[in-house]
Amino acid sequence: MSLSKHVLSALAMAACFAGAAQARSSDRKAPMNIEASTQECTLGAKMVCTLSGNVIITQGTLKVNAGRAVITQADGRPQRGQLSGGVTVNQELDDGTPMSSKSANADYDFINEVITLTGNVTVTQPRGSMSGARIVYNTKTGQVNSGGDGTRVKMVIMPKG
Repeated sequence: MSLSKHVLSALAMAACFAGAAQARSSDRKAPMNIEASTQECTLGAKMVCTLSGNVIITQGTLKVNAGRAVITQADGRPQRGQLSGGVTVNQELDDGTPMSSKSANADYDFINEVITLTGNVTVTQPRGSMSGARIVYNTKTGQVNSGGDGTRVKMVIMPKG
């Protein structure tokens, strides 16, 4: 199975809730390694690949772990990536800053370039953190929305050192 490099880059960028932070650009040029206990793909114009059982995706400094990943493509182009079962993302940003996120689920809409993290979401960087039940990140515009589901959003912003 061949996953688009855009899946992981987008997930990493979603975790960077501050628009100025960018995932390490050299990661996109690194080989992508994918491991899972099982993989099942339906080939053709509308491809669906399901990876399950300790899914591990690495590319450069990026490491994604999930219980399950479902990637859909149409005519060779990614349409949607759905990760579930506890999703963690760890990556270095271009400036060397570490970034991590944890959520129950991550859903990436490739067409609209929108990532939705749900279920006890926490995004952490040395300069601060953000947590809530839901965080939506538009990778095209840099717009971040969270809350709106009756729960509170929490942010911690560290002072400049």
